[in-house]
Amino acid sequence: MPLYQQLEEQIQALMGDGSLPPGTVLPAERQLAEHLGVSRVTVQRAYSALRQRALVTSQGRKGFVVHGRVAEPIRPGMDRLKSFTEEMRELGKIPSSRIMSRQVVEDRSISSIFGLPSTAPFLKLTRIRYGDDIPLSREVAWYNLKTAPALEHGDLSGSVYAFLAEHCDARPVSCDQTVEATTPTQQERELFGFDEPVPCLLIKRHSYTRDRQMVEYVEGLFRGDLYRYQLSLSC
Repeated sequence: MPLYQQLEEQIQALMGDGSLPPGTVLPAERQLAEHLGVSRVTVQRAYSALRQRALVTSQGRKGFVVHGRVAEPIRPGMDRLKSFTEEMRELGKIPSSRIMSRQVVEDRSISSIFGLPSTAPFLKLTRIRYGDDIPLSREVAWYNLKTAPALEHGDLSGSVYAFLAEHCDARPVSCDQTVEATTPTQQERELFGFDEPVPCLLIKRHSYTRDRQMVEYVEGLFRGDLYRYQLSLSC
């Protein structure tokens, strides 16, 4: 077994027996490499493997912190339209989001998707979506401000669908959705903690209100190592 895998298993064993409880900061790569008499690359590969399995998280200058458990695959159903927040809560996970960018834009290609004039205004919202503090998706969404003008200045730190229902009377009730395989960009790899390209799911969704007004178009990139869609089919 390669040295980095031996080190990975040893660290995991220490986590399992409680020697490295959740919240423990692992030794710096150089420090641990010198202590064990191995190369720094060996430690880097071991830490990266633990991070990809969501056993540890990288917290910038603080270093790698023990997460405390193995992240189980997420298996949401596709039986009805639901927000990410609802989906995570139904699966027993704590949802959270980080807004990366938020701006009002005019976009000819997006306007054509909505069937609106090229000068139509949209709120473009880019967010990172988390379940139990694990980054699960990078989501870029466009919202029709003619249908939901309150979105422009509203508090969108929580569920956008809940905001649409409460402040705009424009909660989506139906959607057309496609799922396709794709490879993450370098930026997306860094976001998910991938050292190598890992297949991801690109989900594109057109969402409609009760009167069939299109209020949302979203492209969400979901990490393929943790996200699984399940379907229940009958004849």
